[in-house]
Amino acid sequence: QVQLVESGGGSVQAGGSLRLDCTASRYTLKDYCMGWFRQGPGKEREGVALIALSQGTAYADSVKGRFTISRDNAKNIINLQMNSLKPEDTAMYYCAAGGPDECYSRSWVKGLSKFWGQGTQVTVSS
Repeated sequence: QVQLVESGGGSVQAGGSLRLDCTASRYTLKDYCMGWFRQGPGKEREGVALIALSQGTAYADSVKGRFTISRDNAKNIINLQMNSLKPEDTAMYYCAAGGPDECYSRSWVKGLSKFWGQGTQVTVSS
């Protein structure tokens, strides 16, 4: 069954921007550690950004300064604003939820344990 739903993916030229949203019907996302992950062709899945219940954040070095993760608790949405996109950002982007403690583990970059979405494709052309 679908736990999380991502939207906002698409195709954009290098240097452009996209905003991804993640939401759930049956869960209140403000109660979970939330993260965005991505997997490019032939690559392993990697953690992109993380946001804790406190709204503290963490980012992969490759996206730091370009991507921003945030919560819109009123709308039950997790946002990933992606600016200055590069071709190497091309990937399927997944939203995931974990227990509150998972946001304080260094292993978050490997994934979160509770719920996952089916992904939204981001393609960046040069």
